[in-house]
Amino acid sequence: MIWQDWVFGIGTIIFSVALVPSILGKEKPALSTSLPTGITLMFFAFTQASLSLWLACVASVIAGSLWLTLAVQKYRNK
Repeated sequence: MIWQDWVFGIGTIIFSVALVPSILGKEKPALSTSLPTGITLMFFAFTQASLSLWLACVASVIAGSLWLTLAVQKYRNK
C-alpha cells in the first residue's frame, strides 16, 4: 500500500465521519449539492480501484454512499 492511499483513505474517512450529524439531523444539504457529490465520489472510487488504492476506494464508496443517503433524505423531505 502506497502512502497516497493512506492519505486519501484517512482523509475521506474523516470527511465521512463529519457527514454523520447531517444524516441524523433535520437539516439536509441541497439536492443539487449532495447528488453530484455522491456520484462524483463513486467515480473517484472506481478510479482509485483501477490504481489499486484500495483503502481510498473503500473510503470513497462509503463517503459517496453517505452523500447519496443525504440526497435521498432531501428528496423524500420535499
